[in-house]
Amino acid sequence: MKRYWIQVQRDTSGDGWISIKTLDYHPELLERLVTLGLVEIENDMIHTRQAERLDKIFRLRSCLGVNLTGAAIILDLLDKIDELKEKIRSQ
Repeated sequence: MKRYWIQVQRDTSGDGWISIKTLDYHPELLERLVTLGLVEIENDMIHTRQAERLDKIFRLRSCLGVNLTGAAIILDLLDKIDELKEKIRSQ
């Protein structure tokens, strides 16, 4: 039997806010991520950049089996790499 994988992507290219009710994540899990400082949620709304970060966290967990602490470290390192690349480009 062949297996097929469907990948659904959320358009978070805008510079706006998304209601956390539209996300497929349990509210208690989102609260835990906020407590750990991994994402920021204000008045049940999450910024599109934070939603992208949330998606990355769960991809790291599901694809690589990384725990939340590991995902936080990886995301921080990726952010630093992006900052350094931008700094090099601007020179």
